Amino acid sequence: MLTVWGPVRSSVLQLPVRRACSGVIHRRPPAPGLTYAAPPPLVGLHRSGGRRCLSCVKTLPGVGTLSGVGTLSGVRCLSGVGGSSNSNSGGDVAGVAGVPGVAGADGWYSSLSDSAPVHLCEHFLVSVQQASGLPWWLSIVVATLSVRTLITLPLAAYQLVIISKVEALQVEISDLAKRLRYEVSVRARERGWTEKQSRFQFQKNLRRLISELYIRDNCHPFKASVLVWVQLPLWVSLSLALRNLSLDQSARQAELAVGGALWFPDLTAPDSTWIIPICLGLTNLLVVEVFSLQRVATSRFHRLVLNSIRGFSVLMIPIAATVPSSMALYWFTSSLVGFSHNLLLRSPAIHKILRLQTQRSESPYRDLLSAFIAKYRK
Repeated sequence: MLTVWGPVRSSVLQLPVRRACSGVIHRRPPAPGLTYAAPPPLVGLHRSGGRRCLSCVKTLPGVGTLSGVGTLSGVRCLSGVGGSSNSNSGGDVAGVAGVPGVAGADGWYSSLSDSAPVHLCEHFLVSVQQASGLPWWLSIVVATLSVRTLITLPLAAYQLVIISKVEALQVEISDLAKRLRYEVSVRARERGWTEKQSRFQFQKNLRRLISELYIRDNCHPFKASVLVWVQLPLWVSLSLALRNLSLDQSARQAELAVGGALWFPDLTAPDSTWIIPICLGLTNLLVVEVFSLQRVATSRFHRLVLNSIRGFSVLMIPIAATVPSSMALYWFTSSLVGFSHNLLLRSPAIHKILRLQTQRSESPYRDLLSAFIAKYRK
């Protein structure tokens, strides 16, 4: 889930000369003894980096240099632009002066949406649609199912194996901690360590022993996060690829405009009925609740994380209602497939194939339903 910002267009510098000037603009006479050279004409605006700017610092007829600014009637100094009646003038001058802000956001977003992974995802989506001959909405579903099954499902299974190994080590770690605590207490009496020194030695040696166990069983907990580091960039790249295809004013956009179905015939326009965004939010909340039922006792930190994810799942509903339907359809399909994979990995048959070291329930789905009912029927 990711908020996709569109590029921000800078407006053109507009000087309200005709409105501010009552009639004739009088030139201030030069000081005695000095000659006054006629200023060069104002050169037109040219486009630079998506904005319009002055090609060089020129002057208006009858006005001094822009930096010095001989004033127009009713117009203040351009560098301050205070008191201008045109609300767009401040933003225009800021854009011409190179003030950082919106242009910086436009720059990093343009770079991201024009990156190689995004173009690769665009090519993948187009290839799937052309090879299958399916309508675009069904091609998006098929592409999402393929990516989630061929890439993220094996990583999710690997994550489950790592977590199972870490859980199996907890008993051995507990025994090691008891023996280590006794050895540290004996050594503390021999060397006269303080309570703080004893605690430091215990924690230092316990971390070393746990690290050795992780290396022995090849199950460092960081390996369980590989799924996140692969799935998140993939999700962002596919989302931006669909957005580019929906808004690039090309033949692909025309195909997507008629490639929808049912209540969303135009995949380049947002879902005005909010059906897909609401389904997306409900699916994400269901995934969070199923995950929360896996832990019997949760800490304060875990509760904070779960509540944050719940809030983000609700926030995704209005976001999905403002993006093209192709993106919202991809998000909903991805969440639905992810939820299905979560249930699949609970199967006892999958546990036997993966040879998990920890004991699992023989009726996981019945236990999940019972826990869900017990939690919400209080």
